[in-house]
Amino acid sequence: MDSSFEDAARPPVDGALPAVDLVYFNAGGGHRAAAEALRSLAAMQGRRWRVRTLNLFDVLDPAGRFERITGFAPEDYYNKRLARGWTIGLAQELKILQAMIRAAHPWMVERLAAHWQATRPDLVVSLVPNVNRALHDGLARGRPGAPFATVLTDFADLPPHFWIERGQRQHLVCGTGRAYAQALAAGHAPRRVHRVSGMILRPSFYAPPRVGRDEARAALGLDPAQPVGAVLFGGHGSRVMKRIAARLPDVPLVLLCGHNAALADELRALPARAPRVVVGHTADVAHYLRLADFLVGKPGPGSVSEALHCGLPVIVTRNAFTMPQERYNTEWVRDQGVGLVLESFADIEPAVARMLAALPSFRERVQRHRNRAVFEVAELIDRWLATAPVPEGATPAAAV
Repeated sequence: MDSSFEDAARPPVDGALPAVDLVYFNAGGGHRAAAEALRSLAAMQGRRWRVRTLNLFDVLDPAGRFERITGFAPEDYYNKRLARGWTIGLAQELKILQAMIRAAHPWMVERLAAHWQATRPDLVVSLVPNVNRALHDGLARGRPGAPFATVLTDFADLPPHFWIERGQRQHLVCGTGRAYAQALAAGHAPRRVHRVSGMILRPSFYAPPRVGRDEARAALGLDPAQPVGAVLFGGHGSRVMKRIAARLPDVPLVLLCGHNAALADELRALPARAPRVVVGHTADVAHYLRLADFLVGKPGPGSVSEALHCGLPVIVTRNAFTMPQERYNTEWVRDQGVGLVLESFADIEPAVARMLAALPSFRERVQRHRNRAVFEVAELIDRWLATAPVPEGATPAAAV
């Protein structure tokens, strides 16, 4: 386990600040990124609560039996499929996964209840889908009275049993009007459904640029006067990036490959007439996005939100390979007029030409979106801690 996350398993000290558990897992990068963003912001702002980031699989399988038996961590299978673009059929597999989770519900609740009885959180915030019924029930058993909240890191729910569960007393945080309406339709009280202005982004996205845009471009060999495209497919990259780059030999590109070092090497070896900047894993995605004029990528909630925050319209696809939880995102992009939705990246050349021809109008619509979600969620956490009943054995927040 990452040493920076080891505080997740430590019980609070009597009289310490209220403990807030942020639950994530590493399937995809968005869940952990949201947890890290909230933890970073709490430290920067000196919030009067103590963040404990909690990898769900460390609680359910603390001895790592799954990895010892199979040779890979539970999230690796999903992440490798993303990197290779093997996403077709995930809708059917999701139904199987959810059936397995329902069957394992009593066991999961028992594990979670024992963990929270020992570690005594004052608030638990879920940043993951599919398991929120078990998280809610485990907390209610192991730490009665502690509030539970789910922050959707997708633009919308994919019912049933994905993000929003019926019949639970919890808070729901929704970054789009669609998700907000879904939560109300599922029977949740309006006072417990909270609309924020988008997806959670890292605080670094709100920091001013280190250097001017033209200077930063020139330092990387990019012409400040020529439009630049950014290509981003999440934290694990995708093989489709190579096909996109090959079809755009005359377009300057910043290609962000994440943890996919092999893909980065292949992209560096790919011939092109326009300059290319190939970036491996970086903690400063915002810096590279700000160098570009538009984004080409998958319609992931993180990628789209990061691009819009940096002023970039997007070019994405929707087809049989689009993950089911991301299909609504393409509707949102069309409805908001902040990008183009293609059936295939085989059409990327004319799509880039269309984007560049209408770039001023795309930029105008992008600028209407002001995402302050990470700050808004931090304020909600303050409110929940201040108004929640004090769980047995806890120190009241007002007395800290």
